[in-house]
Formats: sequence, C-alpha cells, structure tokens
Amino acid sequence: MEKLYAGARLRQLREDRSLSQSDLARLLEISPSYVNQLEHNGRPLTLPVLLKLTEHFGVDAEFFAPQDTARLVADVREVFADDTVDGAISPAEVDELTAKLPGVARTMVALHRRYREAVENIAALTAEQGMDQTSVQQPHEKVRDWFYARNNHVGTLDQAAEGLSAALRLHPGEVRAGLVAALEERHGVRVVTEELGTGQHFFDRRRKVLRLSPMLRPGQVAFRLGSELAMLESGAEIDRLAASGGFAGETARRLLRIGLANYYAGALVLPYRAFLGAAERLRYDVTLLSGEFGVGFETVCHRLSTLQRRGARGVPFSFVRVDRAGNVSKRQSATGFHFSRAGGSCPLWIVYEAFSSPGRIVTQIAELPDGKKYFWLARTVTRAAGGHGEPGKTFAIGLGCELRHANRLVYSDGLALGKDAAVTPIGMGCKVCERPACPQRAFPAIGRPLRVADHASSVLPYPPLGPAGGR
Repeated sequence: MEKLYAGARLRQLREDRSLSQSDLARLLEISPSYVNQLEHNGRPLTLPVLLKLTEHFGVDAEFFAPQDTARLVADVREVFADDTVDGAISPAEVDELTAKLPGVARTMVALHRRYREAVENIAALTAEQGMDQTSVQQPHEKVRDWFYARNNHVGTLDQAAEGLSAALRLHPGEVRAGLVAALEERHGVRVVTEELGTGQHFFDRRRKVLRLSPMLRPGQVAFRLGSELAMLESGAEIDRLAASGGFAGETARRLLRIGLANYYAGALVLPYRAFLGAAERLRYDVTLLSGEFGVGFETVCHRLSTLQRRGARGVPFSFVRVDRAGNVSKRQSATGFHFSRAGGSCPLWIVYEAFSSPGRIVTQIAELPDGKKYFWLARTVTRAAGGHGEPGKTFAIGLGCELRHANRLVYSDGLALGKDAAVTPIGMGCKVCERPACPQRAFPAIGRPLRVADHASSVLPYPPLGPAGGR
C-alpha cells in the first residue's frame, strides 16, 4: 500500500464532528500524539487506522485519497499572472500552498476574483463614453463558476431525478410519453404542440398548459418536458440551492434555477446508473449513446461531464461548446483542465480544428505547460433555426479527459498513448500561457517583459526577454 498522508482531510473530519484530538484518539484506540502526527503529515495513515475511520465516520476510503489540485494550482497561478498584483511566486511555492493549505488558496482565488470584478465595474462606471462592460463578470459566468466549483455534479438533484425515472419506468430513447403522462397525472399539466415563433416552449402555470414548438427534435422535447417537471417535482430543492449560491443579484439566482432544472432534466432522461453502465459498456462512444438514449451529440457529451457520484464515478470529463469566433458559450469540468478567464482559448486546441471537418469526430492529445496531458475529441453540431433562408447555428463540442483515462474511450483505439504519443502543446490562453516560442500567440504573456528590437524581427509575435533580461 502506498503511503497515504491525509492530515488536512483528517483534521477536517475531526473538526466537522466537533471532536478534540483526544476524543479521536480514543475512538481509534491510538495515542493523542499519534493523532497529532497524522494531522500534521508526520506519519502516514495505516490500513488499520483507515478502516477504523471509515467504520466510525461512515466515509469511504476515497475521502482520504490525495486530492487532485490541478484546477486549484491553475487558478492560483492565474492570480499571480495578473499584472496588477505585485510580487512573484514560484511553481514550487504554488504547489506547496495548494497541497498544504488548500482552503487558504481557494480563499485567495475567490478574493482575487472579487477584486477583479470590482476593478472592472469601476472602470465601466467611470468611462465617459464608449463604455465596455464585456469584461465585467456577467450573471451567466457566475452560474458557470457555481457548477465548476462542484465538478459539474449536483448529487441531490441527480439522485432525485434518477429515483423519479425509476418510479415512472422511463425507457431509454422512449421517454416522451412517460413524461407527458407524469405531467398530466401528477401535476394536472396538459402538453400541446403549437407554433411559438422563435420560442421553443412556454409553460402557462395558471392554465397548466405546456406548449411545445413543432420545430423541436425528440431529444429537445424530452428535455423541455423534463425541465418543467423538475420545477414541479424538486422546486424546493432547486430554490434552496439557488438561494445558497451566494449571488448578490436576482438574475444570477434565476439563471442558476434554470441551470439546475436543466441539470435535473438531463439526469431524468439519462438516469445516472443506467447511463453510466451504457457508457462503460460502449466505451464512451458518443454516437452510439446518442442512438441508445435518443438525444443529441451535445447532450450526451454534457451528461458525460457530470458522472462524478462518489462510489460510482465515470471518466472525469471537461465539456466545452465554442463558436467559429472562439466564443465559449458552455464550459463545465470534472477534471483539472483549466478554462482561462484572460486571453481567450488556445488556437492550437482541437476544438477549433473541428470546424474544418464538419460532422466528423477529431481527436488530439494535448499537453499543458505544466506537463499534464489530456485526450480530447471534438465535433461540430449544427442546428437549423427555421425555414428556408433563416440562419442556423453551428458550434464545436469538445470533450476531454486526462490522458491516463484515454484507454477507456473507443476513440483512443489504434493511437499511441505512451511516450511515443503525438502530443500537441497548448495553453490556456495567450495572456497566461508560459510558452514563449509559440508562433500562434495573439497577446504577450501578462507580467513578461518583451524583447523590442529596432532592427531585428522574429517569427514569434511577442518575443520575451531572456532569463536574465538579455536579448
């Protein structure tokens, strides 16, 4: 058994139960000094102590497993990449801070985000003309952060939806009739199909009529039915989660309610254990999963990024949706993959390459500047907006996981995944990327002085000074 040091987790568990070190020592039948050493990582957790902890406190051994701090490390590094923050911190110091004091690191990241938001709001409010508010964090971005902080998994809603799916005896790919019947029988809601102009659905709560557009595809119909059923079945829990989200504005709270209702709908149409079982059986083949459950490519990818229930986890994925201009309209992550808030995304990322091969799944092994490797697949999806001559919508959908999980995916078959793997170096946005020799750089890195030569040129758009400030 590999030595397991879990002092912070042990101390958290003890303090959550309002126990002293002496109390814990008596429960575990060890000395208080031994408990003190365990909590300060002076000694590793032994198997007998671990078994007693799981027995007495009802937690599984995974609770004490080393925490993946990759996301937190990336967030802290972005704080110190801010050109308005004085001082420098080495990568080793960041690693030590996040490993030993993760609570302090998270608080620092949260404070920095509030600081940036305050600075950006002041700049917007004091501009005399041409005020640009795009840099101010919008309510929908706050909602994204809420899901991101929870690894894109909301356990209470997921389990409630799975239970309702079982109670209604919904069958994969044939859920519409069951949802229509549930709305009628459980809540007296009548479902009708009629033209709604640009709308997709409208629920008249007073008349208890749910109107659906005939333009909706079968999978979309199921989700619209499921989202309204979510409000009726678990509205109290959705309201509680939205109220405890820490949002100052009503807009963010309402957006979170909608996001939670949509999450519930996904868990209802694609119930956790059934969907996870199918994903494992089909080796995460998105096309086959789409056919089996009767929903679209994007819906399957989004649901795959939520399978993080303790004791029954799927592959931890990051999910992203972008348009041709590089705008990220959806992003969720259950991995350490970090979506930068500064400088946009990397043009070398396979998600953008998908637009050159419409409808075809493309793959990439991408390496971040910290050496961590990810396996990505991407494909475009197109939606028709209406009749002839009306513009449609095209997005690229990306789904990625750490390279160590890639062998569980059918898309990795025939690819070298070891030291011979064909790796593409990418970054998390030019302003925070540490790759000085990238010819695709769109902005200079924050806090890095540039080499400006009057009578010389380079293939690099923003060449930095050397380590010693030389040319």
